[in-house]
Amino acid sequence: MNKRQTEHKRCISIVPIFNHLTEEEMNGIVKETTSLTYARGETLFHPGDVSSRLYIVHKGRVKIYRLSENGKEQLVRVLEPGDFTGELTLFNETTVDTYAEALEKTQLCVMEGVDFQQFLLTYPAIAIKVLNEISRRLQQSEEQSAQIALEKVETRLALYLARIAEEQKSTTITLPMSQKDIASYLGTTPETINRKLNELVDKGMIQVGKSRKIVITDLDKLLLE
Repeated sequence: MNKRQTEHKRCISIVPIFNHLTEEEMNGIVKETTSLTYARGETLFHPGDVSSRLYIVHKGRVKIYRLSENGKEQLVRVLEPGDFTGELTLFNETTVDTYAEALEKTQLCVMEGVDFQQFLLTYPAIAIKVLNEISRRLQQSEEQSAQIALEKVETRLALYLARIAEEQKSTTITLPMSQKDIASYLGTTPETINRKLNELVDKGMIQVGKSRKIVITDLDKLLLE
């Protein structure tokens, strides 16, 4: 296996939808992937593009977002290493309605949609895992929309911090995005996020450190916010 294929295998092996495969099956998928590298701020795709590929983040981070008619950004999600987008190629080629932008230098493993569909036929367990991921994202999107419509900013922020703690399995968390992007995700402004974080500090619920580190000192109280 050459250096390029070794890198692809490392990329594929961290993706939950593939990590149950045998060595031989993994090697078959590796042969059908290519690498793409994007600089910080570079766009992977934008609304109107035809989606025909599965993009897997190997290194770096990618944000998926929409723009409203007045130009306001609404963050949908941030992709970390092992995350993927373009899963709708499972069904057919489709026109995307979101932007994808590299938040830092990012390396992707890319698989053409037709190859992805073939692997789904060959390994049905992959299709089940993809559908589980689509279901999870749909549920998260619905919860996000409901919170923006019904909950106060402080409640949205508290629930967000609690979810990150659950995902990172620790009450000492590293925020996966900037305050600007958190504000976009929660449907508010960076100034409001900064103010609400300070209020949580004053109430003794969190401590804010450097490099996006936050210690949740009273999770139960935070969930009641």
